[in-house]
Amino acid sequence: MSDLFAGLPQEREAPRRTPEPERPQPARPLADRLRPVTLAEVVGQEHLTGPDGVLSRMVASGSLGSMIFWGPPGTGKTTVARLLASQVDLAFEQISAIFSGVADLKKVFEAARLRRQNGRQTLLFVDEIHRFNRAQQDSFLPVMEDGTVVLVGATTENPSFELNAALLSRARVLTFRPHDAVSLAGLLDRAEAAEARPLPLDEEARAVLLRMADGDGRAILTLAEEVWRAAKPRETFDAARLQEIVQRRAPVYDKGQDGHYNLISALHKAVRGSDPDAALYWLCRMFDAGESPLFLGRRLVRMASEDIGLADPQALVVANAAKDAYDFLGSPEGELALAEAAVYLATAPKSNAVYTAYKAAMRAAREHGSLLPPKHILNAPTGLMRDEGYGAGYAYDHDAPDAFSGQDYFPDAMGRQSFYRPVDRGAESAIGERMRRWARLRAERGSATPGRSG
Repeated sequence: MSDLFAGLPQEREAPRRTPEPERPQPARPLADRLRPVTLAEVVGQEHLTGPDGVLSRMVASGSLGSMIFWGPPGTGKTTVARLLASQVDLAFEQISAIFSGVADLKKVFEAARLRRQNGRQTLLFVDEIHRFNRAQQDSFLPVMEDGTVVLVGATTENPSFELNAALLSRARVLTFRPHDAVSLAGLLDRAEAAEARPLPLDEEARAVLLRMADGDGRAILTLAEEVWRAAKPRETFDAARLQEIVQRRAPVYDKGQDGHYNLISALHKAVRGSDPDAALYWLCRMFDAGESPLFLGRRLVRMASEDIGLADPQALVVANAAKDAYDFLGSPEGELALAEAAVYLATAPKSNAVYTAYKAAMRAAREHGSLLPPKHILNAPTGLMRDEGYGAGYAYDHDAPDAFSGQDYFPDAMGRQSFYRPVDRGAESAIGERMRRWARLRAERGSATPGRSG
């Protein structure tokens, strides 16, 4: 029998493939591998997680209330929230306000309601909760009140400014502190134990690495990983080489948020407190963090008016000149002019007498309404106004002895007021002496003028 398939191309047998070796899974980041598994392992937050800490007491009671965790990045807010859920046997749900909207919240709330019907409560962890708008924050209130969720919100911003009063009234605010050198060093010790090798740093470089972390526990572990990756066998980095290998981490500073207001407050108070060294430090901290030098120049002008005033009238001139000098020179030359102004203001005699007088006068202006000036100091360009008594009896001060008439310039219905009380410091002491002399003359001459006080 002839072969039916003769002459047809034969199907080739597929070549056998050698199985590829399994690729090793990429190593988890060091910060993830060292994540604590119990509250007792959390470092740097002993006031919350220590044996007598607030959160430890909650866990011991077996019951959690809603909370707001307030603190800088890398202090363990997310980790602690997970640990609380596991130790009190709550379902853990995590969302971020950056990536979530109303639809996402509805899904999370519905899932939490179903769990509650099955006898299990949900711990809802909301990262960056301050990013939710007011209406979105209000949507948490019903599920918090009926026990559907235990809300744990995390924020790096001051809750008093960023969160609804209604939300804050239903949640306890707990402050997470930045890591100090001791807790950061403890994290490095843990990292070296986990890696079974020391960091290739000399003593000075190790101290520099701790400062680079800027109180952030996650950052210190990330920086440690970068050091190990960069080091060759038997190589040890000194401080200078470390800063070349590991680029300096940007300071924790948000020019629009708490860091901005905290540092400008520190600068202002150092100037007010006559501490030029501290004033220079906070000024340089803000320069280093990228703050606008013109913003700092404007604030120095404000300090000259508010805290120095007429105790040294040149302070305002110097501050304004420094702002203009920076505007003319730009960076980096212009920063020195601002530094000069900060030192001048810090070392100048202080007085807030004008600032206090201004606020008192503004209160009086608002409280007394639209009172007319006394008629004797009003101009009378028409006959009708003269008939009404406008300008009658006005005493021209330059015609009086010492160019001082002693007449009253306040509204008749208001009576004489005293707002400005100069201090006995700097140039203002001379102003105070002149004012006391005028007060004596006013008492002597005021009875002879139409607008005398009663």
